[in-house]
Amino acid sequence: MAKRAILIILDSVGIGEMEDSYLYGDKGSNTLKNLAKAVGGLKLPNLQALGLGNIHEIEGVAKIEEAGGAFGKMRERSKGKDSTTGHWEMMGLMLEEAFPTYPQGFPAQLIEGFEKRIGRKTIGNIVASGTEIIEEMGQEHMVSGCPIVYTSADSVFQIAAHEEVIPLEELYRICTIAREMLAGEHGVGRVIARPFTGAAGNFRRTANRHDYSLEPPKNVLNFIIESGHKVVGVGKINDLFAARGISESHPTKSNEEGINEIIELIGQGSGGLIFANLLDFDQVYGHRNDIKGYAQALEDFDRELAAIMVAMGPEDLLFISADHGCDPTTPSTDHSREYVPVLVYGQNIRPGINLGVRSCFADLGQTIAEYLDVKTDGLAGASFYPLLRREGR
Repeated sequence: MAKRAILIILDSVGIGEMEDSYLYGDKGSNTLKNLAKAVGGLKLPNLQALGLGNIHEIEGVAKIEEAGGAFGKMRERSKGKDSTTGHWEMMGLMLEEAFPTYPQGFPAQLIEGFEKRIGRKTIGNIVASGTEIIEEMGQEHMVSGCPIVYTSADSVFQIAAHEEVIPLEELYRICTIAREMLAGEHGVGRVIARPFTGAAGNFRRTANRHDYSLEPPKNVLNFIIESGHKVVGVGKINDLFAARGISESHPTKSNEEGINEIIELIGQGSGGLIFANLLDFDQVYGHRNDIKGYAQALEDFDRELAAIMVAMGPEDLLFISADHGCDPTTPSTDHSREYVPVLVYGQNIRPGINLGVRSCFADLGQTIAEYLDVKTDGLAGASFYPLLRREGR
């Protein structure tokens, strides 16, 4: 049986503020620890068994003597705290300068050019929470037909539109135009389509979100494909890498759908790398400061983790990590600059290994590459696979 890696990103499940978090306004953020304290403890027996409680003190998640997996945490070296930055760094790409952000909104000249290209006026152009802005401007949008443009602390150009006012196909076309325009000095990390439905007072975002990332330089994913393996993306992975380095994509609309897809793909023997992002932690709960919902989503994932592990074959190696934080216990609804956990499980690795604090997310991609016998010339990161390898493997 061929070797295979399975990488599951629990989007926004950070594990403590980084040393430079104060530069991002995130001092005191700790998504897992603060969340667990807020709900009186998390029940995560499967993650605990792998060693999650050995990484950091988390109420309800004990530190154990004989962890069933390897455990540690990773420091982000790139500038930024968004999904694109985090995922790209995992695959060996470092951002020495953060993607541009727009705390005062986008330049008038840029918006005017965008309106001319799409043939519509826009409203908004402010920093806002996605749920709040559709409540504030949704009715005006319904009457005027003008898409709502907004941003956040992250490098994003977000376009919200009611699905009955601007159909999805048209919204996606508008976003494609924005992506073409937002290059060079205005090369934001992502353009995001944010469709919603409902009526005034009861607007709600739908699961038809679509992300348009910048095209990444050559990275671990490309090298994996060039070596003859398949890279199978689940969730928004294809979007984050602009479809580059992805052999096939399985978009999903929820954590539940994503987990089911992962289990099915494992059972089919798909891919040299199954690369999945579970978005609900971030999009549905973190950005809305929904503490109880976030905690329940973690416990739901932990329950399904048992089925993922059972489905794995003897040559499968499972990695569980995150791309940034989004602490729902803080006043902010933005991402937080945090370390991320890393857990590794497989039948043919040494369990109970403390991976310590890795110097960058890129160590994860290099470890996957080494396990798959893939060379990644010139990319950042140092593999920790030698710590995991059993003698004779």
